Amino acid sequence: MVTTGALLHGDVDRHLDYGSAEHPLALQLGGANPQDLAQCAKLAAARHYDEVNLNCGCPSDRVQNGRFGACLMAEPELVRDCVAAMREAVEIPVTVKQRIGIDHQESFDELCDFVGIVAEGGCNVFIVHARKAWLEGLSPKQNREIPPLNYAWVYALKKQFPHLTIVLNGGIQSLDECEAHLTEVDGVMLGRAAYQTPWLLSSVDSRLFGAKDPAISREAVIAELSEYVDAYLKNGGRLNHVTRHILGLFHQQPGGRLFRRALSEQAHLSDADSGVLLAALAEVTQRHGKESVVE
Repeated sequence: MVTTGALLHGDVDRHLDYGSAEHPLALQLGGANPQDLAQCAKLAAARHYDEVNLNCGCPSDRVQNGRFGACLMAEPELVRDCVAAMREAVEIPVTVKQRIGIDHQESFDELCDFVGIVAEGGCNVFIVHARKAWLEGLSPKQNREIPPLNYAWVYALKKQFPHLTIVLNGGIQSLDECEAHLTEVDGVMLGRAAYQTPWLLSSVDSRLFGAKDPAISREAVIAELSEYVDAYLKNGGRLNHVTRHILGLFHQQPGGRLFRRALSEQAHLSDADSGVLLAALAEVTQRHGKESVVE
């Protein structure tokens, strides 16, 4: 997620650069000014992003002060106008990420009103975190855990708007759960589960899409990632910017703690390179044997 202010007044290349292997890639924008959002959507399209998403779900104080995030759920007409401006500016899809409500919003009808009004602006895809957001009294972390999940409302939203694409988000931990939800909605978004246990994604292709899984083993993932790291470092990046996202690659596997510790202790050093990543893998394989860590 990048704010419109950061793009319009900051270093656009730093915020929007990415590797070609990262497609398909969406840019989530934080903002509430239709013209600013349209201009930022153009920047995304010019850099070949596949989608622009408007953040209507983040409950942090910082985004409230900027009049974007979950607080926008109280202003559906403004969100509609923002979506319409972006749709007018670009041909790539414009989507919305939201909650099922905020603070005083207590009814399913209010959720339907928001989605119905925003859809008038041309949004066809809604990614719905199945929790309310409390804008006062709860931290962003608490807002991801304390408000109860209400999957039934998201299911009902799909029935209310069968012509829209409704994607469910929030609290989903396994592919079994994904398959169950996909009988009710069009898609599922994994957040913390994918981040904390990335190997969970290794069988998505075969299980959900009938395609060949791209990752043979965790070792193979590390081998390909090391090539990406070399290119990333050559362009001025730092190793820990990459490795912090794979600390859970060996979650609940023999040697997982060794892997995390090696990366945590070495990847932040100024001269750290892909050798640190390969050395972390070597600690795992040397201690437990190659067969014990490769599925």
